[in-house]
Amino acid sequence: MDEVIVSKAITESYLKDLLDSMEVEVAIAGAGPSGMTAGYYLAKDGVKTAIFEKKLSIGGGIWGGGMMFNRIVVQTEGKEILDELGIAAKEYQRGYYIADAVETTSILCSQTIKAGAKVFNLLSVEDVMIREGDKITGLVLNWSAVSMSNLHVDPLAIRAKLVVDATGHDAEVCNIVAKKAGAKLKIRGEKSMWADVGEKEIVENTKQVYPGLLVAGMAANAVFGSPRMGPIFGGMLLSGKRAAELAVDLLKKTK
Repeated sequence: MDEVIVSKAITESYLKDLLDSMEVEVAIAGAGPSGMTAGYYLAKDGVKTAIFEKKLSIGGGIWGGGMMFNRIVVQTEGKEILDELGIAAKEYQRGYYIADAVETTSILCSQTIKAGAKVFNLLSVEDVMIREGDKITGLVLNWSAVSMSNLHVDPLAIRAKLVVDATGHDAEVCNIVAKKAGAKLKIRGEKSMWADVGEKEIVENTKQVYPGLLVAGMAANAVFGSPRMGPIFGGMLLSGKRAAELAVDLLKKTK
């Protein structure tokens, strides 16, 4: 094996995907459960989609289940998405289903990539592009290592017709927009744990919050001031699916 050939293979293939993903229909920030699910349904529907994750691993909070017990719980509606993806889930009590966190994350990632979405890890969202009509038209990205090291290295940008903030509790993209656009977007902050309410409201809160910007998953509850849910992931999956449906409808209106 020639080390230089290996290095060229990695660099050329990665840059080809990155260059191709600098202009997409939908850019998703965050490869957690809602972001990956949104990416799966968008790509499945033929939408050119790229997902950018700041961490080394994808999956968000799924891996750790509850308190590092790698199991998650979903309700009946969430189980339907697990069934579609081919993820096993066993009934614990009526309406409560248990799934293996590692299997869930692995299969969700695999199915999303197989559907056609591109996933880039170790890339952080540093800023957004806002153009005429105060519309979000893309993301400004930098290597996560640059941000962590507090280095002064200028970022690069990608263009997208729509952006989905699926960055979890911190609602990172929405907070950037709120800072740059002032009072046009208000972040209320998530409330304390109340699973029943949080699960219901997370899908209701999945919507366009600023021209060109949708929220999904815990970012949605953070923006609208709804409770967190803990290791109950059905709502996260349903929110991701809902975000994909909304994005498809919005894209159709722009054609």
